[in-house]
Amino acid sequence: MKAYILRSFGPPEALALEDIETPTPSEGEVLVKVRATSVQPYDWHLMRGEPYFARLTGDGPGLRRPKITVLGADVAGQVEAVGPGVVGVRPGDEVYAMPKQGGFGEYACVAVNELAPKPAGLSFEQAAAVPLAALTALLALRDDGRLKAGERVLVNGASGGVGTFAVQLAKAFGAEVTGVCGPRNTGLVRSLGADEVIDYSKEDFTHGGRRFDLFLDIAGSRPVSAGRRMLTRHGRYILIGGPGGRWLSPMGRMIGALATGPLFPQHFAIANVISSTATRQNLLTLTELIENDQVRPVIDRCFPFHEIPAAVAYQEQGHAAGKVVVTV
Repeated sequence: MKAYILRSFGPPEALALEDIETPTPSEGEVLVKVRATSVQPYDWHLMRGEPYFARLTGDGPGLRRPKITVLGADVAGQVEAVGPGVVGVRPGDEVYAMPKQGGFGEYACVAVNELAPKPAGLSFEQAAAVPLAALTALLALRDDGRLKAGERVLVNGASGGVGTFAVQLAKAFGAEVTGVCGPRNTGLVRSLGADEVIDYSKEDFTHGGRRFDLFLDIAGSRPVSAGRRMLTRHGRYILIGGPGGRWLSPMGRMIGALATGPLFPQHFAIANVISSTATRQNLLTLTELIENDQVRPVIDRCFPFHEIPAAVAYQEQGHAAGKVVVTV
């Protein structure tokens, strides 16, 4: 099979298309013929090995060379074969999954607890746009943010991959949603159900006296202290991302926020979908919302498989509205 291999940290050109052996599913795994994948910050952080501080952590990208050589944390495709002990999944089934790696190849081995049936009505490209971004938004709102119907939610970075799902999910959960984005995407965010849309080029959303019960900070464009002032006394501040950096960012900002969190009555948390042990169940939750027309994936651009380096470079620019998808 063909796959893009990362032998050393570097720019998108470090991804080399090679012929490698098709993997064999182990116990509890299935082999998926990948029909589509997507590109996201998770991939290019691993690709570049940045921030460097992350290389020192146990779940980081690796110290001197990549631990993951085939990137791609979103997969949509058809089951080709099943490993020992697998029940309820058969060859030919159409699935979508978040295996954390392997999507940049023609085949990927996926654990059964990391996949679910592909939502009815979605193409493989649309399904591949869902897993990591939508699961991040779901856990940030429902689990970390403990969102309740009627509460006020602010989504900073509402037009990106996670943000477009966060706006829709918050509305599906009965919240009043304010989205922050750039001028060219205000119409998109409004079409996703936002009650109010703030153009950050015209207004500093941390001013104006608004108070929110929950703040999803995806863009990380304002100081944590400014975001804290917008929260109600017992509001929740969930950090999801921020501008990348070579040495510490965005980890430094997140660590600082958590370190000072106990000094304030508000709740602080970092959304971490990678360590979740309930991926399959959460994918099934998303499937229900998608099939009930409460959530839909937003795709900015779709690249062919042989242009994966270009897709990564485009996503790395940080201007995509919704997801960047690859057809395999």
